[in-house]
Amino acid sequence: MSLSTVVRRRPSPTVRHLPHLVFLLPVVGTLVRLVQLDDAVCWRVAPVIAALGLLYIAGTALWDRFGAAGRPVWLGTLVLLWAWVSWQLPVALAFAYTWLAVPLAVLALRMPGRRVTVAAVGAITAVLLASLVRIGGVDLDVLAPPLAALGATVVLYRSQQRLNSQLAATRSELGRRQREAGRLAERTRIARDLHDTLAQELAGSRMLLQAAERDWERNPDAALRQVRAVSQALGAHLEETRSIISDLTPPALERDDLEAALRGLCTRPQSSTGVPHVAFRTEGDPHLLPTDRAVTLLRVAQGLLANAREHAQATHVHVTLAYEDGRAAVEVRDDGRGFDQRRTQPFGPDRGFGLAAARGRLSALGGTLTVDSAPGHGTRVRAMLPAADRVLAGTP
Repeated sequence: MSLSTVVRRRPSPTVRHLPHLVFLLPVVGTLVRLVQLDDAVCWRVAPVIAALGLLYIAGTALWDRFGAAGRPVWLGTLVLLWAWVSWQLPVALAFAYTWLAVPLAVLALRMPGRRVTVAAVGAITAVLLASLVRIGGVDLDVLAPPLAALGATVVLYRSQQRLNSQLAATRSELGRRQREAGRLAERTRIARDLHDTLAQELAGSRMLLQAAERDWERNPDAALRQVRAVSQALGAHLEETRSIISDLTPPALERDDLEAALRGLCTRPQSSTGVPHVAFRTEGDPHLLPTDRAVTLLRVAQGLLANAREHAQATHVHVTLAYEDGRAAVEVRDDGRGFDQRRTQPFGPDRGFGLAAARGRLSALGGTLTVDSAPGHGTRVRAMLPAADRVLAGTP
């Protein structure tokens, strides 16, 4: 059970209504006994007892309307009526009436301001003590139970108030930390998106422009094709950037499913020199992936393919989308230089998020990232996610 659930849980109806029952049962019981006795004193006291009960019910029902100024007046009137009735009742009935001090003390502890609370509790204690002395004199057997109940009520209620304040403060702090964690997670997500899309694609465009600069004089046609490829790629970059800014599904997934989006990523025009040939294929029976999983696999594939193109020095890259046993996986395999997996920065210190970002994306959805590489033997990276719900990628 979470802390926020504990804080929000309200007491049961029995616990909330217990003070009202403790107040109304003696009032009603005493009123019934007075009617049964049927003498002059009883009929003089009975209307006041009825008014006391009705005033109590009205006050609890209109608690919010009374406000900070009206509640002390209402409680003071209750205490005065209770004191008068306690002094007028026959001794045989007065002892049960002394227990009204407990719910009245609860009301006093709910009063606004420490001074009002202390004065109200003091007045209730004085009335209770005077009533008990009238009933049995200075007899501990008579004095101890009601006074102990009153003291325990005050102590326990104050402890509960302090606990509620601490829980409220804890809930506020927990909410603040959750909001801060959410902001940090969102910043990390946006940074990863920018790394896996805009940064990677801009690096590819830069390579094309560098190639065009080299070919500008000796092979103008090739240079022109490279510039046109950059122009076309920049349009796609702009679309991706707008998607990130508006926090929407990548445009490729809005138009197509994951297979079509990956195929388009692999066949995107690149420089004619120095860039490996990319082949794409699928395996297994396709699953319809939830949008978040399709986006994650696409983003991871973008980052892995960019790494292979820019740093692997490979001639061929194979991208495979595989479906198996309720799971979907994207594998990127190249025949490049490979790297030592014991290194923490396999693609150099300027690689930003890289494999760590891909692993973080996948683990958040219950997926895994497997890397198999060795110097001079190429690299094979496999990103796997459970298919989960059968929802078409790109649908809300």
